[in-house]
Amino acid sequence: MDIKTDAPAIAKAEVQIAADPQTVWGVLSDFQRWPSWNPEIRSMSMTGPLVPGSKFAWKAGPGTIRSTMGEVDPPRKIAWSGVTFGIQAIDVFRLEPRDGATLVSEEESWDGLLARLLGGLSNLRPEVKRSVEEPRTP
Repeated sequence: MDIKTDAPAIAKAEVQIAADPQTVWGVLSDFQRWPSWNPEIRSMSMTGPLVPGSKFAWKAGPGTIRSTMGEVDPPRKIAWSGVTFGIQAIDVFRLEPRDGATLVSEEESWDGLLARLLGGLSNLRPEVKRSVEEPRTP
């Protein structure tokens, strides 16, 4: 699963974390704990195992995002898609061992009618960019 490269709003960011990929994966894939390290997320609800097709819902910003897990490849890649306010988002995290640490890259795309309307006005691009690049401490 990859982001939509033709979406009107795309953001990419990388950070190197002083931990091995398995440790980073453990934090990233523990969805119930996301609100403890990401201040944008007010709540998270996931039922069932962490496998492609699993559903989860989370509150971030002004609304609830209903998501479906698209790819789970521990400890290398995790990706999902979600919908809120008619915006279809795809979020992809890749973890790569590097110099005794882990390089974490995140890509996100937002598409849909509202995203195209707002993206065309350049109002949405800063929001998706902020959602990816804002510092978080797992």
